[in-house]
Amino acid sequence: MYCLPNFPTKKALRAAVKEGEIVSVYSPGLFPPEQDGVEYLEGPHYPKPHSWYATVQVAEGRVVKVLS
Repeated sequence: MYCLPNFPTKKALRAAVKEGEIVSVYSPGLFPPEQDGVEYLEGPHYPKPHSWYATVQVAEGRVVKVLS
């Protein structure tokens, strides 16, 4: 799973979520993301190499908390 916007680091993702920015989750493949629950993200997006991974809490399709 990926998130929008495309964050270059997990630190930037954490800061955006903490500030209340809208961060959505999407899947480029066949499996749609959960609208509520736990998801696992990676970034930055392809074709750049993934340099961070995160476990996040999602509510109504938005990331509300970075768990790890």
